[in-house]
Amino acid sequence: MANLNINIGKLHLKNPVLTASGTFGYGLEYADFMDLSKIGGIFVKGTTLNPREGNDYPRMAETPSGMLNAVGLQNKGVDYFINYIYPDIKDIETNMMVNASGSTIEDYVACAEKINTLEKIPAIELNISCPNVKQGGMAFGTNCNSAAEVVKAVRKVYHKTLIVKLSPNVTDITEIAKAVEAEGADAVSLINTLLGMAIDVEKRKPVLSTITGGLSGPSVKPIALQMVYRTAKSVQIPVIGLGGISNWKDAVEFILAGATAIQIGTYNFIDPTVSVKVVDGINEYLDRHGFTSVQEIIGNFV
Repeated sequence: MANLNINIGKLHLKNPVLTASGTFGYGLEYADFMDLSKIGGIFVKGTTLNPREGNDYPRMAETPSGMLNAVGLQNKGVDYFINYIYPDIKDIETNMMVNASGSTIEDYVACAEKINTLEKIPAIELNISCPNVKQGGMAFGTNCNSAAEVVKAVRKVYHKTLIVKLSPNVTDITEIAKAVEAEGADAVSLINTLLGMAIDVEKRKPVLSTITGGLSGPSVKPIALQMVYRTAKSVQIPVIGLGGISNWKDAVEFILAGATAIQIGTYNFIDPTVSVKVVDGINEYLDRHGFTSVQEIIGNFV
């Protein structure tokens, strides 16, 4: 078997396969379907300083080769996570990481500061790119100055691996990546969902209560792949690639394009065991082509 170990900052992963926030719950929901210790890590659902009700229903819709969502970061807040979720997930034998979001810089900082105290949470993914909340989120991720400002503030209080999740709904994602790298991000993850919408022609109404929402699934993969490729060439920090990955071949494409690790999102809803299958598929691919380590193929296409 090939060596699948990789490092992202101080974070050690047994393999480069991660699950994307918002698609894998807190991990426990999938424990009946697969061995959670077989994957490199899990990004739990988005967590904010204070509880959020999320957006009104309907807030999810199927589209050709994908889905739209406008959940709006519904969660019970970071204190609830610390007191009631963390005790149940802290001993899962993989990297348990928190996707942290906020409406203000102060919210981001306070949330990150609380998560920083949790011994068994080795990293956070700073969500500055959510396209379906009315305040905050994507507002920080679409401007170099605001993206840099929030990362700089969080970096002062968060002392573990800091991953920043980037929005594709920008003119040039590489400029945002360079801005957060300069302020101390250990890695960037991309892409978050693309802004999209759907209309019910019989009712002549938008399908989502928020009119627009985030598009994910196989339909976004070609866009995500080129953004990962360009970003990996623009920064020195690791890039985590996501967007439409549904099998090992998709994952290998992202790694060849320059991703150090990948996240699987929407396809978890279709096949809850897909992440383990992707680990096995990457390993078989490396063996078949004579590579001894996954690191040999990162950014390595002819």
